[in-house]
Amino acid sequence: MGTARGLFPPEAAGPIAKSLVVGLVGYGLWQNRHLRGLWLVGLGLASNALVIFANGGHMPVDPAALERAGLEALVPRLQARYDAVHSLMDESTRLGFLADVIPVRILSYANVISPGDVCLMLGIALTIVEGALRAKRGSRAP
Repeated sequence: MGTARGLFPPEAAGPIAKSLVVGLVGYGLWQNRHLRGLWLVGLGLASNALVIFANGGHMPVDPAALERAGLEALVPRLQARYDAVHSLMDESTRLGFLADVIPVRILSYANVISPGDVCLMLGIALTIVEGALRAKRGSRAP
């Protein structure tokens, strides 16, 4: 909306929006830092933000990982910069080890994820388990 009204140039709108999201989510994580699993969520968020900002606001995706996940049809779209969030990894990619490099194929689900995504998922799972255990302990209290 801001780009349509001339408030932000299109090339700045993405990084501004991503910065706001990282800031707001980071604030929420900080306010709930007593939940140990959220530290992993924060690590995943920081990891993803770092590689995205190091690569001009796009998450690089490894073409070999796309192929291993059975998603090689996405390569031409990423080469054409059709996706506003992702870009195809190449020799100019910075922090490539933090990019989308992990192919995932589970039943009919296929994707390529980053180490940061793994931290996010594990942190969310640990937070849910921690909440369930706290609730269980609380229900036994006299």
